[in-house]
Amino acid sequence: MIEIERKFLVHSQQFKTDATSKTRIKQGFLNTDKARTVRIRLQDTNGFITVKGASSDNGLSRFEWEKEISKSDAEALLALCEVGVIDKIRHRVAVGNHVFEVDEFFGENAGLIVAEVELSHPNETFEKPKWLGKEVTGDVRYYNSQLSKQPYTTW
Repeated sequence: MIEIERKFLVHSQQFKTDATSKTRIKQGFLNTDKARTVRIRLQDTNGFITVKGASSDNGLSRFEWEKEISKSDAEALLALCEVGVIDKIRHRVAVGNHVFEVDEFFGENAGLIVAEVELSHPNETFEKPKWLGKEVTGDVRYYNSQLSKQPYTTW
């Protein structure tokens, strides 16, 4: 239940050519406390509730628990969320032995594209595609919970 991931900015649209799938995601937060966030996500026709703990000092890992819920439950819970719904398309891109999840944001976060790669341990090596830009792991501005409060277009 500990998630280890690194996060990067994306500096070109090349990832779209290499993507194996894409999914529209709308998500909101019932709680955005630093010690824990509670996220509600509608991903195509599936709903999810996710609880994330505080990040490690370097931002590489944190507790994560997720449970699938019905679409109708997710829609009802989204209506209760704090202000600032995230709207994005997630592209899945296989690179070497890893899969990058590349989020292309819309609405108040339009123009932001972020890629994440999950790792099995903090020092795991992985192939970096040409479209991968600056690493922003641990930069709280790029956490979805923070983007819902302080959108990218307001920076």
